[in-house]
Amino acid sequence: MNAIAGMLGWLKARETKHKEQGTECRVLPDAFCSRHVAFLTVRSAQWLSTIGLSLVLSLLAGRVQALPGQSPDEAVVWIQANPTLRPVRGEKLLVRKSDTPAQRFMFSASPLQVGRASSGSTGGIIRTEEISFFDMQNGVTRDRLQETLRIIYGPTIYQDYAQAKTLYTYPTQKTLDQSVNRDTPLLAAIQGEVREGDRYAYWLEIARQQNGFAYTGKITVFLRDDLPKLEGELRNR
Repeated sequence: MNAIAGMLGWLKARETKHKEQGTECRVLPDAFCSRHVAFLTVRSAQWLSTIGLSLVLSLLAGRVQALPGQSPDEAVVWIQANPTLRPVRGEKLLVRKSDTPAQRFMFSASPLQVGRASSGSTGGIIRTEEISFFDMQNGVTRDRLQETLRIIYGPTIYQDYAQAKTLYTYPTQKTLDQSVNRDTPLLAAIQGEVREGDRYAYWLEIARQQNGFAYTGKITVFLRDDLPKLEGELRNR
């Protein structure tokens, strides 16, 4: 089974299983312990040896979680060790999976602030991490994005997301009215929300077609300090 089809099939099977059983999904823990290192390939193990003993030890101790606020080196270690992301040779802060033009998955970690590119100091840390899907065959739903967040980050971050306060949702009623009056349905096609949790902030966005089908979407984890920037951009666009 090829990479993207395998990932998509696994996510769908998990979702179906938990709906049928009515149980919570057990996902990857927040921090990797020694049993997760067994998933590393020989190439990954050799790569780890080149980045320094301190980072490897912190990985084994469960302190490297590839979360916003960590250093780029720590994020790279976690991505390389993550059996769900499974980066190929040369992939560090950006992981892509694509078997056909109609199905693509991407995970990225960036020192830039969420939203539009801007100048200024990034603090030398990862500020934004994004999970995105493009799938014209199966479509992209809110549940699918949320389940992927749970699988990649684990139950602690997922709970922070699930209990987070919703700060802004769109399109607003004003935008919906404008889309009708101006005959510009694209204004209403982009649907999303911004949440603030106790630990991080979250941005979910899905683009729907006129028939309601959505084939592209993303969910972003980012520093709470960057919330005013993103919320301002979304309100004014």
